[in-house]
Amino acid sequence: MAVRDRLKELTPGDEEVLRLVGAHMSALASRDLKARCADGLEHSAQSWAMRKRELTSVSSSRWAGAVTKATHDQWALARRGQAAHIQSLEAGVKTVEYRLSLPVGAKGSKRGPGGYRSRAEWFAKSRRLCVLEDRLAAVRGDREAGRVRVVRGGKRLLNTRHNLTEAQLTEAEWRERWEAERWFLTADGESGKRWGNETIRVTDSGEVSIRLPVPLAHLANAGHGRYVLTGRIAFAHRGVEWADRVSGNRAVAYRIHCDTARGRWYLTASWQRSVVQTVPMATAPTGGVVGVDMNADHLAAWQLDAHGNPMGDPWRFFYDLSGTAPHRDAQVRHALTRLVDWARRVGVTAVAIEDLDFTAEKTREKHGRKRRFRQLISGMPTGRLRARIVSMAAEAGLAIVAVDPAYTSVWGAQHWQKPLTSQTRKISRHDAASIAIGRRALGHSIRRRTAPPRDDQSDRRGHRTAQARPSNPGREETRPRIPGPRTRCAPPGRGAKAGDQRAQYRSGHAAEYGSWQQDSLPLSL
Repeated sequence: MAVRDRLKELTPGDEEVLRLVGAHMSALASRDLKARCADGLEHSAQSWAMRKRELTSVSSSRWAGAVTKATHDQWALARRGQAAHIQSLEAGVKTVEYRLSLPVGAKGSKRGPGGYRSRAEWFAKSRRLCVLEDRLAAVRGDREAGRVRVVRGGKRLLNTRHNLTEAQLTEAEWRERWEAERWFLTADGESGKRWGNETIRVTDSGEVSIRLPVPLAHLANAGHGRYVLTGRIAFAHRGVEWADRVSGNRAVAYRIHCDTARGRWYLTASWQRSVVQTVPMATAPTGGVVGVDMNADHLAAWQLDAHGNPMGDPWRFFYDLSGTAPHRDAQVRHALTRLVDWARRVGVTAVAIEDLDFTAEKTREKHGRKRRFRQLISGMPTGRLRARIVSMAAEAGLAIVAVDPAYTSVWGAQHWQKPLTSQTRKISRHDAASIAIGRRALGHSIRRRTAPPRDDQSDRRGHRTAQARPSNPGREETRPRIPGPRTRCAPPGRGAKAGDQRAQYRSGHAAEYGSWQQDSLPLSL
């Protein structure tokens, strides 16, 4: 949980102290990060303790702990990004090798791409393969050696220094922004201590004070080497919850940062909520479920009862993923807020989402000419949406069920789009996919049992219903052919597998009949 508010009414002296503290701690954080990267895979508890002792002498014990923790987190994040980069390169090498092995002009299929269209393209891609293999070997070598590439302040802002004209910045403005991004004014909380934080302390009345590092202790205007800011803080969002924590001396972490474009200072307070409890699958969807299909510009949702029948009309929650990263994040957050509020109003107990992962699909080699498609799937914030909806649903008392995303759009459109479309209601492919997702979360098959022809010889009009209850045995099967005189044109043995629909799905096993749908677990923090 994190809330942010502006530090108002700061005097020039307050701002100067914040700049000095941020610059001093930034130098220490850069030095510590350099030492951690030099250790690589040989890092140990002894080296960590040595680094912390060195930082303590020029700051304080708690400042040193915050710096070393931030260093470890940044190094671990770089390692995870390195692993993701290796996975992307491996997917690209695999795709290019496969397409080069096919004849020129060979057509592709739904399960794999075809060959390249010309000899010139084949030759260019063969050179591209060499480049990818060299990059892959270099990244693998870095990972095995424990080397990471980390930039304090951000690689994007660093590269902006070479494009100041396009960024519409002067060198002085860029330098100011660069230094502000590298300032280290972060303090971890500690339960049992006064107001939940000894380094950056915020009282329940909004008074903000900072424990100054040892070299800057002469700037203190309060006892015990502390500097009290003139401005007060008041959190408008979740202020009551924050006040309960600081009054009970429970841990609250703080971060002070400056927006150089606006000339404003902000304080962010964050704390950790209790771990979300995993709900058994037998009890999660007892009150119905909302199936959610994620798309490039909206979330398609439909309410389903416990039997898998769609109820009411579909809902769509739109968002705009253009613009800056904060704007996109706010758009996703607002759409999820409206979704969770609607799910609470209709009275369901669970929300079903797809466990999407486009890591292997984003490579240029798999969808080379489909640039818009690659941009589309690359811009879908699947990881952020999954993390946010879990936390929001936990606050609202809803369970989250992640299901296999395979063929939900195809089978939803095939079995649900046409029957639910009327003259007054137009059902899209995405709305039908939300029904498929919800039924898969409930443990039901996606297929509908359709009615027979109007004048069938064996059963006249409307003998079977379009939607069978889950308790009815064999609800997904067709009527088997019985060889013999009654079927005259059917040879013996032809109807052996007529009632088994697995042949119509994937090779091997049927996705709709496997045991995976009973073992799906809700996502948890």
